[in-house]
Amino acid sequence: MDTLSYKTISANKETAQKEWVVIDATDQVVGRLGSKVAKLLRGKYKASFTPHVDCGDNVIIINADKVKFTGNKWNDKVYLSYTGYPGGQREITPAALMKKPNGEEKLLKRVVKGMLPKNRLGAKLLGNLYVYAGSEHKHEAQSPKTIDINSLK
Repeated sequence: MDTLSYKTISANKETAQKEWVVIDATDQVVGRLGSKVAKLLRGKYKASFTPHVDCGDNVIIINADKVKFTGNKWNDKVYLSYTGYPGGQREITPAALMKKPNGEEKLLKRVVKGMLPKNRLGAKLLGNLYVYAGSEHKHEAQSPKTIDINSLK
């Protein structure tokens, strides 16, 4: 058998098979949900995964206001940010973040962003994530399919 005839297929922007998926976040643990969503955004569940190409799916998360943390992480976990000025380190808990306007979106995007590559590709992949607090979303025209996040590894 001539093994030199096999070519490694590498996906590019034109040949990537991108889909729209809906995930219901009701009673899901934030970190476990975030890691599976990051894998979907990256395209790691696909056979045609290519590390340097956006070949992942567009993910819509609904019911983001019903997520949960294990233990007492709602009040004990601290997210740090820095303003760039001396003494400008800020900290916020997930409970305080959820009380802000669009807090559900900010919380889940922050969690998923930490699990994506820290480069231009990671920033582009984060743009493929759409988070909604209720059960309604505005992407019906894309005819997304609903998947069970618990069935993914």
